[in-house]
Amino acid sequence: MAKEKAAVASRKRHVQVFDIVNYIVFIIIALIVMIPIWKVLVDSFNAVGVYKFQLWPSDFTTNGYLTIFTTQKLYRPFLNSVITTILGTLVGLTMATLGGYVLSQYEIPGRTGMAYFLLFTMIFSGGMIPEYLVMKSLHLTNTMWILVVKHGMNVYNLVLMRNFFEGIPSSLFEAAKIDGCSPMGIFFKIVLPLSKAALASIGLMFAVTVWNDYSTVQIYIVNRDQVNFQYILRVMVMDGDTPTTQYAVSQNTLFYAAIVCAILPFMALYPFLQKYFVKGVNMGAVKE
Repeated sequence: MAKEKAAVASRKRHVQVFDIVNYIVFIIIALIVMIPIWKVLVDSFNAVGVYKFQLWPSDFTTNGYLTIFTTQKLYRPFLNSVITTILGTLVGLTMATLGGYVLSQYEIPGRTGMAYFLLFTMIFSGGMIPEYLVMKSLHLTNTMWILVVKHGMNVYNLVLMRNFFEGIPSSLFEAAKIDGCSPMGIFFKIVLPLSKAALASIGLMFAVTVWNDYSTVQIYIVNRDQVNFQYILRVMVMDGDTPTTQYAVSQNTLFYAAIVCAILPFMALYPFLQKYFVKGVNMGAVKE
């Protein structure tokens, strides 16, 4: 009896030590992640451009944000980013959910071959020149709609959706078939309502991908009216093409204010999707 009590006490001590070490490690990781973000935020309010880390702005100013909000040439790129992100996310989710649902049906002929074909495209691509020729033949060059079409099909996200659908108990599908529900009826009435976590997680992946894409704009788009906000931001940061403004603001302050404005939409969106995103991390990991 005494040995059992000693063993239980020893296990409790080990658990407490593990919890303490775990908390310390994750606090360190959180600080490593937050330090660059905090520096960008502080420097966006600092009228004096400095390269060292500061906890607070030495000369507080909001002129950087006022410049961003009052510069008219930034309105159109920001609107383009919003439109392409919304449409690209909707198109990507539609393709991923429909494709994943089809591949999750074991009775469909050619299912395995199609899955391997799609996985092959994840490993090997046609290259930049063939892709450019395809986009040109589809008349998508020099237009912002290329961001919607180019990211509309993502095999990785499709595979994640398929794994999630395969984790739904098959008894639900069988019961729906017995009740006379069609395959598309099962998809809309059963699969989609049970897939909120997967839709939120993968939708966030699509949105971040489309919103942050500037390389596609740099390669395919020449018309300045069709570029997105990330491209303009890169031009400002890398080429020093800062807008003229009535506000006295340093170049570094303007750069950091533009960066904060670029990440602010997802900073505001993430808290509403967090509960679904946490559930969707392990989607497809457990199957019946």
